[in-house]
Amino acid sequence: MAKSERLARPVSITGRSTRSIGEVITFLRDEFPELSVSKIRFLETQGLIDPQRSQSGYREFTDDDLRRIQYVLREQRDHFLPLKVIKAKLQAWEAGTKSGPAAESGPPADIYFAEPTEALDASELATACGLDPDVIGDLINLGILRPRTSSRGTWIFDEVDRSVGHAAARLLDRGLDLRHLRSIKLGADREYDVLIQLAGPLLRHNNPESRQRATDILADTAHAASQLQEGVLKGRLRAELRP
Repeated sequence: MAKSERLARPVSITGRSTRSIGEVITFLRDEFPELSVSKIRFLETQGLIDPQRSQSGYREFTDDDLRRIQYVLREQRDHFLPLKVIKAKLQAWEAGTKSGPAAESGPPADIYFAEPTEALDASELATACGLDPDVIGDLINLGILRPRTSSRGTWIFDEVDRSVGHAAARLLDRGLDLRHLRSIKLGADREYDVLIQLAGPLLRHNNPESRQRATDILADTAHAASQLQEGVLKGRLRAELRP
């Protein structure tokens, strides 16, 4: 199998030996709507592509360059691989050896977004978490708890709500108040906005394949964002505790 065939499903280009950077973006826009000139230039600075130059100094992209760009973008989008790992895989293929190490990934999407198995009412949740029923209402009003509504108009809480309730109870017991919990919730809202923006192009496609790909992306990136946040917080607190 030829090297270019191993990199990605071949793009169909006929009648042209090279294309400009703008033509590359236009050609790949349907699959990668957020692709930009700066992104392609960045891939070049990272050594992932090496387009030739015209006599006037403009970049000229061959079919093989297009396949490499397509491959890199798919690996980032579908498998969340960092560029250094993608570059290692490309170099390994070019050398005829095995691919580089796979990136760490989070839990499978069907586990991360598993359907709830618990169904608690507000009183049961308050008892399980050691919270006053009025506090349950406050947490709902703040958007910290997001219960479903039954056909009778009552709230239904699941195991995620129970976990959130336990965490809220611990923080309140340590002296924080609802105002502080709201600040933490706003941080989670900002993470949500970032991740939805990432998966947005796929969510806009109304087909099962795109929906599944978006689900996989959100499960992995939500898990990674949680690890990042915990690591940053732990690092800062550890530094503060040093004598």
